[in-house]
Amino acid sequence: MASLSLSKLNLFPGRVKRSATTRAIAHSASTGKALPFSLHGLRAGADAYNHGKVLRMLMFGKPGSGKGTLSSRLVKKYDMLTVSTGDLLRQHIAERSTSSFWPTAEEIVAQGGLLPDDVMLKVVTSKLDTLNNKHWILDGFPRTLGQGKLLDTHLEKQDASLTLIVNLDVADEVILSRISDRWIHLPSGRVYNTSYNPPKVDGFDDETGEPLTKRPDDNPKTFSRRLKQFYASTAPLLSYYASNPKSARLVTLQGKTSDEIWPKLEAVVRSSFPTLRERAPRRGRYSLSNPFMLTDSASFERQAAGSG
Repeated sequence: MASLSLSKLNLFPGRVKRSATTRAIAHSASTGKALPFSLHGLRAGADAYNHGKVLRMLMFGKPGSGKGTLSSRLVKKYDMLTVSTGDLLRQHIAERSTSSFWPTAEEIVAQGGLLPDDVMLKVVTSKLDTLNNKHWILDGFPRTLGQGKLLDTHLEKQDASLTLIVNLDVADEVILSRISDRWIHLPSGRVYNTSYNPPKVDGFDDETGEPLTKRPDDNPKTFSRRLKQFYASTAPLLSYYASNPKSARLVTLQGKTSDEIWPKLEAVVRSSFPTLRERAPRRGRYSLSNPFMLTDSASFERQAAGSG
């Protein structure tokens, strides 16, 4: 599939004068030239404000950009938790949840659609409200301006506002190649990629021997639709965070692979939250959406690679 012509998409309708911040957010829709990475916040004093504060983080990126992989690396190394809405949704769909709002969820996700804002807010905040002063990262929500405002309002009432927002900028053609080669063991969530992380036996899970499957949304047609939705809904949300003086620091990170983006992400987190502690060496992770402990390091990497 040819890469979408993003230059034809007006990501910020009605806005003529664009700040440096806006240009960074809309990078994929402009010249395609790499922008220099900077650790400086968008507002003066952002680092001083966050010093010693709790890390409450959002991560944005196109479907398949590596959000899950990078957030899992943070959780594995640092004393923080992750909530992946994608994992939560896939788990409910796989288990054929009987909740009243789930009957059509599988069909919507398979078509690359988004669930209603109020449903997603309930799913997410039911987890976040239990964290108190713990460090956390939220992956996959909010995805629209409306969701962002709802989340901000809820967190402000809980005196637990966001403190860092990260936007991943990965080229469309890189992501398409990645998802085309991806296979999943649905019961466990283990993910394989035939290009760089293949199963021992082609088409079968390493641990159970059960057959692997493709996600319904892992195909060029659905990816194209999801990408259009991403730009239509997420660009206004990023613009909202960039222009809102009450919002947390917003940083855009560019790269082709998670390995390339990782040191940039870690530098941002460490510079903004120097009191964040590293975990004692161990294998696996704790996650609110995946509460069991993974004991095999290879399995951990497979699990992490699938949620981006």
